[in-house]
Amino acid sequence: MRTAYDVETVRTAERELMARLPDGTLMARAAAGLAAVCAGLLGRVYGARAVLLVGSGDNGGDALYAGARLARRGARVSAVLLAPGRAHEGGLAALRRAGGHVLGAQDDPYAAIAGADVVLDGITGIGGHGGLRPDAIPLARAARASDAVVVAVDLPSGVSADTGEVAGEAMSADVTVTFGAHKPGQLIDPAAERAGVVRLVDIGLAPHLPSSPAVEALQHADVARLLPVPGAESDKYRRGVVGVVAGSAKYPGAAVLAVAGALRGGAGAVRYVGPGGDAVLARHPETLVSDGPPAKAGRVQAWAVGPGLSGGPGLDDALASDVPVVIDADALHALDAATVRARTAPTLLTPHAGEAAALLGVERAEVESGRLAAVRELAARYGATVLLKGSTTLVADPDPATPVRVNATGTGLLATAGSGDVLTGLTGSLLAAGLAPRDAGSVGAYLHGLAARLAARGAPIAAHDVADHLPAAWRDVCDVSA
Repeated sequence: MRTAYDVETVRTAERELMARLPDGTLMARAAAGLAAVCAGLLGRVYGARAVLLVGSGDNGGDALYAGARLARRGARVSAVLLAPGRAHEGGLAALRRAGGHVLGAQDDPYAAIAGADVVLDGITGIGGHGGLRPDAIPLARAARASDAVVVAVDLPSGVSADTGEVAGEAMSADVTVTFGAHKPGQLIDPAAERAGVVRLVDIGLAPHLPSSPAVEALQHADVARLLPVPGAESDKYRRGVVGVVAGSAKYPGAAVLAVAGALRGGAGAVRYVGPGGDAVLARHPETLVSDGPPAKAGRVQAWAVGPGLSGGPGLDDALASDVPVVIDADALHALDAATVRARTAPTLLTPHAGEAAALLGVERAEVESGRLAAVRELAARYGATVLLKGSTTLVADPDPATPVRVNATGTGLLATAGSGDVLTGLTGSLLAAGLAPRDAGSVGAYLHGLAARLAARGAPIAAHDVADHLPAAWRDVCDVSA
């Protein structure tokens, strides 16, 4: 599992570790790791051209010490000091001793950047707030416009380490080299998009970090451990039955797609309730179709409600039940926070940014720019687990002490009509199979994204392609743990 910690937690761990080490050891470890990554990216260090964009503080110090290491290996290293009077003295001295060059007022930093093979972004560190300062913006733009590989030191300058927000202009890196632990902003958009490939350098911080991170991301082995596995004595009812309330005369396809996801989610049977029964049976004859309202459809272990729904008693019946419920799409429009909070069984909400904005009473842009804050606020307000769909899908528990999960398997090709309907059915099936809401949402998002990648392989896909590739995604995950 990949874990990420907020800045104050990382700072505390650094202080504890530094108290046990000789002065400068931690920065030396970070600089050595940073230089090693840069050397690997360059291939041939001797004669390569490196430009350091250096701000004040330790982040600039890391860049300077790493630059000194590259210079000792024959690289031509130049440093651009954004705060000359506050540059890290030790790092600056090390760079000069190694033969590096500090650009002065008479030098052209933009020409140096244009001719560089690698640019190190050491302008601001994980403690930075807001976007880039005005004097740094032209340098960041020049770095991005150059042919150089842009390497961010710990975090792209101008993004928020704790939230993933980007308030103003920020650096865009090809590679981010982070030290000791990942930070939430490296995993959550819009900041994550600026980070590029994230490389973690071990500086000995792990023993000093708490067991509970701020954010975590499941990987194959984690998902494999959570997947429901039928036993020798299992039958379709012991494996769980998921009820799907979806579709309408206008949107019968939503019912078909939600059922498709449910059939491939680990439950033993799927009950469908709604006006799309004929369309569902034509595509999925194994479905148990009911004409009556959900309350009279028969026993289920979870309900999946919302895709393509147009009125009817479906949502009210599901919320009144004593089993877990996943609520999506049209059902979110009629949701009452007090009713959800009063439920004794778990509830999982799966809005996209627009639906989340409506539930919170804010503009969509506010949700998209502050995804972590939005998903936490929704979970707290509704007393429910919330899966916020988007470029990075987040899953938050109503308990604020529980780490938010971020899904790393998504792809922009999932932005296609009906893909969310498949996810609703899939997560509902996982709930019925016995997974807790946070696990069902996280595993569902992981398999959903992986199935899309397997289906697409770089080409556009439709929602039914995602459903069809869920078994392949499941097998791919389980092969790792075998």
